[in-house]
Parts: sequence; C-alpha cells; structure tokens
Amino acid sequence: MASPQRRRPAALLLALPLLLSVCGAVRARGGGGDLRRVVEVRGEPGGSVVWAVQLSDLHLSAFHPERAADFRRHVGDALALVNPALVLITGDLTDAKSKDLLSSRQEEFEWIEYQRVIDDVANRSGLNKERFYDLRGNHDSYGVPEFGGMFDFYKKHSINARLGRKGAVQSITLQNGGRKHLFVGFDSAMDIGLRSPTNIFGQSTDQLLFDLDAALSQWDNQSTSSPVTKIAFGHFPISFSALTTSGRSIRDVFLKHSLSAYLCGHLHTNFGRNLKRHHTSEKHRFSSKQYFQFDIREGMSTAVSSDNCSARTESATEFWEWEMGDWRSARSMRILAIDSGHVSYADMDFIFGSRDVIIVPTFPLDSRFMQRSSDPFDFICQATSAAHIGTVRALVFSRYKIEYVTAKVYELHSESFHLVLEQEMENTSGKGAMYTVAWNWRDFSDESPDRYWLQIEAVDMSGEVYLSERRPFSVNGLTAKFSWTWKEFTVMGCQWNQLYFPIMWTTLAFLFSLVLVPRTSLTFYENQFMLKLLKPKMTRRSSGGFSPVNFEFFGVELSKMYIIWSGMLLYLLYLVFFPWFTGYAVMENHNKMYLHYKGWSTKYLANTSSMPYIGLPDVMVIVLPHLLFVVLPAFLIIAAIAAERALYLGHNIYQRAKKDGDHYKETCYAEYLCIFYWIRKILILLCLPIVWKHWKHCRAIMRAYEVNPFIDAPIYCFGVPALLWLAIYRSSSLGVYDI
Repeated sequence: MASPQRRRPAALLLALPLLLSVCGAVRARGGGGDLRRVVEVRGEPGGSVVWAVQLSDLHLSAFHPERAADFRRHVGDALALVNPALVLITGDLTDAKSKDLLSSRQEEFEWIEYQRVIDDVANRSGLNKERFYDLRGNHDSYGVPEFGGMFDFYKKHSINARLGRKGAVQSITLQNGGRKHLFVGFDSAMDIGLRSPTNIFGQSTDQLLFDLDAALSQWDNQSTSSPVTKIAFGHFPISFSALTTSGRSIRDVFLKHSLSAYLCGHLHTNFGRNLKRHHTSEKHRFSSKQYFQFDIREGMSTAVSSDNCSARTESATEFWEWEMGDWRSARSMRILAIDSGHVSYADMDFIFGSRDVIIVPTFPLDSRFMQRSSDPFDFICQATSAAHIGTVRALVFSRYKIEYVTAKVYELHSESFHLVLEQEMENTSGKGAMYTVAWNWRDFSDESPDRYWLQIEAVDMSGEVYLSERRPFSVNGLTAKFSWTWKEFTVMGCQWNQLYFPIMWTTLAFLFSLVLVPRTSLTFYENQFMLKLLKPKMTRRSSGGFSPVNFEFFGVELSKMYIIWSGMLLYLLYLVFFPWFTGYAVMENHNKMYLHYKGWSTKYLANTSSMPYIGLPDVMVIVLPHLLFVVLPAFLIIAAIAAERALYLGHNIYQRAKKDGDHYKETCYAEYLCIFYWIRKILILLCLPIVWKHWKHCRAIMRAYEVNPFIDAPIYCFGVPALLWLAIYRSSSLGVYDI
C-alpha cells in the first residue's frame, strides 16, 4: 500500500491539468492579465433579458463639488431601483482642470473624492463592487508622465485597480437562459498623458487591438450552439480614435466581430444628444466613409420576402456606435437592455431630481438607432421560430407598486399621431420588472420604417402616470432615415484622424501658392518679350474707357512688397520645418517638449526612442485652428491690402493721364479717393478679429504648457501680427492720402 507521502505528488500531478483549466477560465492571456469572468445572472423572463447601466464623463472636480454630491445623492438609489447586472463607467472620472479651464494637472484630492463617492454609491445600491467597471478617459491621463507611475492616480483609486484588473482590456460574460452576453472594455487613453488640449484622441496600439480581438473571440471556437451577444465599451468615439502605427483601427476589430454595440462617451451633450453612428464594412478600398459620413446610417435595409428565406446570404459585418451624454452637465444615465440578442437602451437624466419610475422598452426596437442590417431576415424569415416577435416587451422599474402598464401604438399621419393600439401589459416575471403583451405584429408590417410609433405608459398606486419616450419601429426590420445636425456631424460624422493631414496640407498648399504664384507671375511678366506682346492689347484697352489695372498691377503687387512677401514665405517654412513652440507638456517633469505639426518631441521621456513624435493627431487642435482661423485669413487680408494698393496706384496713374489730355475733373478724382479710403478702413478693421483670435490662442497655449511667449514661442506668437502691421504700414505710406 502506498504511503500518504507518495500519494500526494501523484494527486497533485492529476489535479494540475484541472487547476490550469480553471485558471484559464478565470484569467486569459493578453492585455497584461485581463480578467475574463463568467457570471450567471437571472434573466427576465426565462432568462431572455439582461440589462446594464452606463455612466460617463463624471468630471468630479475640486471646483464643482455639486457633481459628486448629485452623483452620491441620485445614482445609488437609481442603481438599487434598477439592479443592473453591470455598471459601466466609461471614462473621465475626474476633471483635472483648473478653475478657468486653461491648465490641467492631476489632483489626488479629486481621485480620493471619486473613490469615496463610488464606494458610497455601491453601498447604497446594494450592488457588489465586482459589478462595477471604470475606465480611464483623457482627463484621467492629463499630464501623467508615465502610465502606472506615481502620478497615475487611476492605478490607485479606481475600482478596476482596487479589484486587481490590471490589463488594458477587461471582459465579463453574463450567462443565462442558454445565452451568453460578452462585455469587453478597453483603455485607449494615452500612456504618456499630455496636458490639455493636445489629449483628445484615443491612442490604440497594435498590442491593444490584438488583446481586444482575442477578448472578443473568446467564445468563437467553443463547441456550443449558445448564441453570443458582443458589446464593447470604451471612452473615445471612433471619430476620435487614432490609428495604430501600422494603420489599424479599433473599427476594423469591431467590424470583424460584428458587434451589437460599442458604448462610449467623451463628447458630452455640448454637440447634441443624437450622437450615434452605424458602421458597415467598405466594399471599396478608397471610400469617402474613411473621412466622413453624412447620415447616422447610410443606405436603407432592404425588405426580405418569405420566398427568399431558404437562401440566406452571408450576414453583414456591422456595429452600432452609441455615444452617451455626460454626468458633468447633463446628469445622464443609460440603461442598456439585451432581449433575446436584440440590444436597446433608454437614457434619462437627474437634472430635476431622482426618478420614481424608469421605463425601458426592449421590443420592438427603435428603427432610427437600433435596427441592424440582418433584422429584415430575422423578423420575416424567423418569425415562426422566434416567439419574441409576437410580444411587445418593456422593463418597468418603480419605487412603488405598479397598478398597470399599457402598450400604445401610434400611427404618424400628416405630422400628427393617431392611437391605433392600446393594450394592457402583464407582469410575466412575478415581482420582476418585465411586462409583456401579445400582439398581431403583421398588422404593423409597412414599407415605411417610421409610420408606427411605440410608447409605454405606467401608472403607480398613487395614480401617477409615467410615459416612455415615443419611438418609431418597423416589424419589417427597415431603418428610418436620420441625419445629424451640423454640430453632430462635425464630431461624429468626421473621421478626424484621417482628415488632419489632408486639411493641413491643403491649407498650406494654398498659402504657399498665394505667396509663390504672384512672385512667379511677376518674373514672367517682367520679361521684355512678353511685355512687347501685351503692350498693344494694353493700349487698346486703355483707349476704350477705365481699364487701367492689368495683371501686372493687380496680381503681383504683393510680391513687390518684398519685406512682407519674404516674411510670409519664411513664416510658412518655419511652420513646416521648425517647432512652433516649447513647453511643459506633462506635469512634474522639468524638461520642455517641442511641438511640431507632427506632434510633441522630446528626449527626456521614456519609451520615446521608437516614437519621435507623440500626440498625433491630437496636435491638430492647435495646428488647424492656427492655420485656418489665423494664418489663412491674415494672409488673405494682406493679399487684399496689396490688391487695394495696386488698384489705387493704377487708378492714380490713369487719372493723371486723363488730367493731361482731358482736363481732369477734381470732383471725380475725390470720389475715387473716398472709395479707396473706405476700402482700406474695412481691411484694417478685419485685421482686429484675426489678432484677437490669435491672442486667445496664444493665451491658452501659455497657460496650458507654461510657455514664455518671448523665449519659447516668439515667432508663433508675434509672427502673424507683425506681418499684418507691416502690410498696413506699407500700404498706408503711399504719401497720397492718410488713413
């Protein structure tokens, strides 16, 4: 008989594979140790519906204590009411900005306050902290010289850090009723956190995309037929996410997995509440969509007849991107529901206090923001096997007893709503939150995706009536056409990481042509042979009336103002080849960095040997405003001043010739002088807003990066005003009339 000492090694060897498999299920490779958890959750009903809560852009600030106070007062009770499976906080946990918003640095006081608030909210809600996931935003990395260093307070006070979630990619799978719901969060904030404003883009790396792809693929090769709903969450929208060094994008990874949704924040409600975007794969390598997209969803879903159900085409690669409002000013919270694989959401705010009743319709889906390209096939061809299409469903959370819930369907006709269906819903989960009612969905089949609108009405025990937002739906799976406003399009429809260099080089090319073409033309027209060819035409034109100004006077006068012309050319060359200014781009680092149009450069920060420039395309927030709103209008004004000078000189020569031959009229000459007088006045006045705008830019730069304008940025700060002053002085020194 073997001794106990001999049996122990054998038992350990037998148990080792089992231990390794268990550890592999809990902690998978990638992301620096990303925690991949599988959690069994209770669904509604029969395990078909789960829900989570998203919060974003808290911006807890030492100068605005009301943000933390309102968060502590309202969110804990709301979470207790909703009881979500997950709470996702998608970045900008603290503000890290000065009171005047011009400088930025991490303040540990704000992080300590965040830790206290989030702990109070978790305790008040009764939720386990394991349900909370918080990610970094750009504000959480402002001025941090090194990710994980002593000034990276996120690694000390965030929930993720305190729970040991060390990787840049985190995932959790909610499993119930034979379905898996995979949530994958990722941190794409800068490792070297530049100060504001050159820190507005997510900076993905190839390693991050590899880990993200691995996390989203974790159930792809499982020997199970269990369907998986994939949802990603992060801070930065796709339009504010930079490409990796190899040119890859997080959008490519999301399209590969055809996510149900990507949840993000960052843009707040300053640009609108309609910040959603539907992404599809591009058929052509070079497509305009890599730069911009005009509508929330370009292209309508096509209807599918039952005759085509036997020949289903390959499913489209797609995903929805849903940016949510901020807590900072809008006090927003989002409830995300997954109903039999269909993802929907409802937004609410706490500006006017807490909510007693919260309603989240889960089916049918909003045809503007939630339908997918595969929905026409699913709704028509799988109607007999998918029982969910035969009921209207909604989650209703209430502090008090709900007496009854009613589903109302309206028909939109002639810009007015007419009630066409009103049915009382039944609580199908006992004391749960799910209410359903059977309906004849075929009655609402229509080619218009926004003809019918759904609204849920709830009445509590006190008789108080609560209504959900009225939203359009389409049982055909069609998508309603919906466009952004110009502000929404600017931040959501434009792919700024792709647009930066085209806009910058186009502007510079125009500015160089404005300077060089007149000089080339002057050289060309000074050729004696060309003057002989043009002289007869000029003589004939002069004899016919007032046509004294030819291209020699008008087009090349700028290049004749040699000092100004040389200054403009040298200034443009300076912008292209030299650093614009030097400043302290990170906090607690006493070495200055140099800003170029390619990014910040320095030899003092770690991990910069392979990255000569950091902060691309973030520097566009300095480069493009300076080029488009300062340099470009200033050069156009200088060119206009030169043109006005040419007109005046040409007119003066012409009038003097008429005076000798035609008895020159004094009054007519005075009228022309008056016109030139007011033209010049207007041009000088137009210089004032340019100088004002430039002064504001310089003031912001000086505060943000502790720049000395006379030492660190003399050309950047004084180059354009000096050129404008020289142009005005040169033009006003004609000696004929004063201004």
